Amino acid sequence: MNEQAPETEVSVVEPGEEWSAQGGPGDRPDDRLLNRELSWLSFNGRVLQEAMDPRVPVFDRLNFLAIFSSNLDEFFRVRVASLRSLLRLKKKKLKKLGVRPNRLLRDIHFMVTSQQESFGSALRGKILPELEAEGIFLLSPRDLLPEQAAYLSRAFETRIRPHLEPRVLDETEEGTFLSDGRIYLVVELWPGEVSHSWERPTYGILEVPSPPLSRFVVVPGIGHNVMFLEDAIRPALPGLFPDHEVGGAFAVKLTRDADLYLEEEFEGDLVEKIQKSLNKRETGLPSRFLYDLQAPYSLITFMKDHLSLEDEDLVPGGRYHNLQDLFQFPRPAKSEGLAREPLSPLPHPALDRAASIMAATVEKDRILHFPYQSYGYVLRFLDEAADDPAVDRIWITLYRVAKDSAVVRSLIRAARRGAKVTAFVEVQARFDEARNLGWAREMEAAGVHTVYSMPGIKVHAKMALVSRREAGGDRLLAYLGTGNFNERTAGIYADHGLLTADSRLTEDVLQVFRFLCKEVETISCTHLLAAPFDLRTRFEEMIEKESANARAGTFSGMVLKMNALEDQGMVDALYLAAKAGVRTDLIVRGICRIRPGLPGVGARIKARSIVDRFLEHARVYRFVNGGSPRLFLASADLMKRNLDRRVEVAFPIYDPDIVEELEHFLHLQLSDNTKARILDADQENHYVGRRAGEPRVEAQDSFYQWLESRSEA
Repeated sequence: MNEQAPETEVSVVEPGEEWSAQGGPGDRPDDRLLNRELSWLSFNGRVLQEAMDPRVPVFDRLNFLAIFSSNLDEFFRVRVASLRSLLRLKKKKLKKLGVRPNRLLRDIHFMVTSQQESFGSALRGKILPELEAEGIFLLSPRDLLPEQAAYLSRAFETRIRPHLEPRVLDETEEGTFLSDGRIYLVVELWPGEVSHSWERPTYGILEVPSPPLSRFVVVPGIGHNVMFLEDAIRPALPGLFPDHEVGGAFAVKLTRDADLYLEEEFEGDLVEKIQKSLNKRETGLPSRFLYDLQAPYSLITFMKDHLSLEDEDLVPGGRYHNLQDLFQFPRPAKSEGLAREPLSPLPHPALDRAASIMAATVEKDRILHFPYQSYGYVLRFLDEAADDPAVDRIWITLYRVAKDSAVVRSLIRAARRGAKVTAFVEVQARFDEARNLGWAREMEAAGVHTVYSMPGIKVHAKMALVSRREAGGDRLLAYLGTGNFNERTAGIYADHGLLTADSRLTEDVLQVFRFLCKEVETISCTHLLAAPFDLRTRFEEMIEKESANARAGTFSGMVLKMNALEDQGMVDALYLAAKAGVRTDLIVRGICRIRPGLPGVGARIKARSIVDRFLEHARVYRFVNGGSPRLFLASADLMKRNLDRRVEVAFPIYDPDIVEELEHFLHLQLSDNTKARILDADQENHYVGRRAGEPRVEAQDSFYQWLESRSEA
């Protein structure tokens, strides 16, 4: 796979300062790094492409709109909020740092505005008409028939009105507090029955109560009729503000800074810090005030002053916000053909027949591919360990777990049986901190030894280790994954997991857990690569070895699949490898800061991204190594935070059968001509496309079909 001898050497551009849309001061086309934030927005643009793709069933396209909206919300809560914090620094400090946040924020808002326009065109111009053709209607108040209006009026009084707290805003009082991410209707209120053009309205406000209510209301009538909850409220506004004449009502939403700023904390009790920060999350500084573009200037000016906002906070949007709620869009009882048929998880050929997962793991290494195959095998492995009286020790890392986690339930059962269970709980997992703290308290109450995050570093490795007493001595069995111990996300995230009793790997896993339990001060592994200790240097050594092989005329090449390529050092290493003649194929889901096509080396680096029904989440790193390929799975992306500020592991694959499976997986990813996009310096997300006569390849479906054929053999 991409194994070749080197061609003529070419020079690589020297590193340059970057921060603008094109990646460098003066927008020089030869700068080596694309901007991180704009590259992320380009990824979200690929999500939006799926919502615009007529080949995708209409309800799945609605889901992609919801994913796009959810992604964008988090981007503003975290990344834009961080950029806004830079504006509070003095210009001299900004110049020293080499950054220009004002310029980048303008670029971000320009790109987001363009994407929002495409979003609206996809929803109003394509998706809603297709739904209407199927008898599914999204109604506005003016569409209601008299009997529907009467039904809605009754439903409002019984189900919606008890959740509303309308109030009139007083501009002489301190600004009203708006909760992060909630939708509000701001209502024009006039003093009497007759208003004059020179009069200024006062304003009322109410929060749209979703949750606890559903964002949508189903209305009876011919066909399947759906309304947004706020549209069900609008006709009742005169009764909610009886002392005023009601004018227009416009939706607004305030996004607040949600980052906990913990990565630089190196002292104090971390759990206490997390709990205090969670209490402050809803009161973070504004990072975006989203408003209906149809709202009058006077209303927006009033809200800006009332909430003490800056011009940079104001972002125009459509009539509706929080469109991640499109996930909740009610579907009719019969909707065949309007959504893709689910791919049922496949049985693993060996594990499905095995009486014991642990015994099958001792026999040979086993690889699992999620969600193509069932996550139930991981749960069975942990269940067996929990119930086996010969198992006396269990260690596990928990980064993001399910709401009702079967994984945690197994650990609790093992502890109550008398096994010594150690769970390392990452309480800095963004947006899952509260859930993780809750599970940690429950495990502690059951006797699980719970170890919390270390200040200044996150634990992102996905590992479990089981020690079992046997006649010949204690045996270690491990599970190593690219994704979290989360049975819910395992149904939509494409990941790999390895079950192994290979002592080369299990002994190294034990060393990592000894570090996490503070038994040793560093991680020293022979086979695993562990961040923040040697993962970076070992990867750099393997990249340099590919360069040396290319210069020597022997086989070289790399296939690197990850979620994000952001680290400048790794980008430079890949450029230098390209200079030496190494062919590199990158498969990057999200941020990709390398510039394929960079003059002199671009022909040696090709990058693609796949967005399809499953979220590509696996990290796979393959090095040709002179014709004896080395293949690693990992929890880590090539990001500075993963390499330097997290505990991560990359684990080698030794079993030749598993190597064959993963080689075929990578082959399909590199052959995809249906869902793959080209990543280039222009970030235009062109599809790879098919040549004349070339068969259609959709990597995810093709891999499922390939695994299905093996499971039936």
